[in-house]
Amino acid sequence: MRFSLKLLLLSIIVMALAFGFSGFYLVNYVFETSLVREVEQALDENSILRFAFETAALNVPAKYDMLQDGSIEQIAVNLENSGQSTGRMLRISDEEKVFLYASEGFDADGEQLARTDEQTKTYRIIRLGERYYIQTGSILRALDRVLYLETLRDVSEVFEERTLGFGVYRRVTVLMLVLGTLVMYLIASWLTKPIRLLTKATKQMAAGDYGYRAKKVSSDELGQLTLDFNRMAEALEENVGKLEDELQAREDFIGAFAHELKTPLTSIIGYADMLRSRKLDEEKSILSANYIYTEGRRLESMSIRLLDIMVAKHGTPEFLQVPAENLFLYVKEMFKTNEEMDFEYRYDADTIFVESDLIITVLINLLDNACKASEPGSRIEVLGKKEQEGYRFTVKDEGVGIAPEEVKKITKAFYMVDKSRSRSRNGAGLGLALCAEILALHESRLEIDSTPGKGTAMSFLIRKGGEA
Repeated sequence: MRFSLKLLLLSIIVMALAFGFSGFYLVNYVFETSLVREVEQALDENSILRFAFETAALNVPAKYDMLQDGSIEQIAVNLENSGQSTGRMLRISDEEKVFLYASEGFDADGEQLARTDEQTKTYRIIRLGERYYIQTGSILRALDRVLYLETLRDVSEVFEERTLGFGVYRRVTVLMLVLGTLVMYLIASWLTKPIRLLTKATKQMAAGDYGYRAKKVSSDELGQLTLDFNRMAEALEENVGKLEDELQAREDFIGAFAHELKTPLTSIIGYADMLRSRKLDEEKSILSANYIYTEGRRLESMSIRLLDIMVAKHGTPEFLQVPAENLFLYVKEMFKTNEEMDFEYRYDADTIFVESDLIITVLINLLDNACKASEPGSRIEVLGKKEQEGYRFTVKDEGVGIAPEEVKKITKAFYMVDKSRSRSRNGAGLGLALCAEILALHESRLEIDSTPGKGTAMSFLIRKGGEA
């Protein structure tokens, strides 16, 4: 069952119970109040009749030693006739509780008479036929006799008013429930609108539309839930985008790897088949073997770089405080045999928190790329500078440079700006990808500033205390 229908049904049940109990209490309160008033009037009327009877008995001529039954009946008739407009009925009984006189229609049993004594007046509510009466009882003393006086007061109107009140209230309750159902339906629809919008947004996202957002229609908790849902949707869309980018990157990596693997293998197989299938002179044999050796070294270099990338991604490097000067001295020693380039090293003395072997790998790759991009005799600067945030390494060349649209791509595996130039120097487009992974472990990143035809500066910042 829908939440709005549950809310509507519960509201109707609550309203029905509230109207039912309140109506029952109200009608019964009015009924009981009226009934108490009638009882008081019936008891007062009994007292008045008793006083009138006793007064009338004093005026009876004293012919006998005691009040005769005939005189009692006559007094009772007179009292009854004097109150005809009130619908008064009475009954007189003697000392033995034998009926001496009863008004027409006074058909009540003797139960009330049996309960009457000298100390209290008694009453009860009885039903005779379709009418309701208040029956009262008391003792009166007339001359030397003790008599019992009973009265009946018609209170059917009070009961009829109660019945009428219940009938009216039932109709009012039904009307209010109908109107209340309509109002609560509108309220429930309004209250659950954010939920319906969230449900729609959920279905849209389940269908693949991750850009769909739920509309905020209130400022209460449901409105806040809508905002939280939209923030969750944005995070989900971002994660899905990252997963799609990662999947695309993997596909590109596999395609590029297959292509890069195919090129040297084709050369190796071709020259090996030539050496195997025909007799070549010494010069051609040496040339073929050299091609096989060169391509084999390129495959070896590519496999080593791939292994380094995997280690950088999944390894757990050990960071230590090391002097920056040690890194520059090591790199300088590595490239001292390269006499084609003019290397210039300038650096500030400082201590940095790094995994030294990995940072050396980054510097070597950056220098190697600078050499490949530069003509012989070009100057390559290797710089180290203390900054407020940390220590910055920079490798600057005067080479061919990189186009702006290529800058964001060069850290991808197997991506090469100039493929023919890179392959001619045993390049596979893995060096900068390895650098990016190593710097990510140091919570840093490669910053590239390049102008085509003028050169490139690649730098990264190692923050103080090892924080990137």
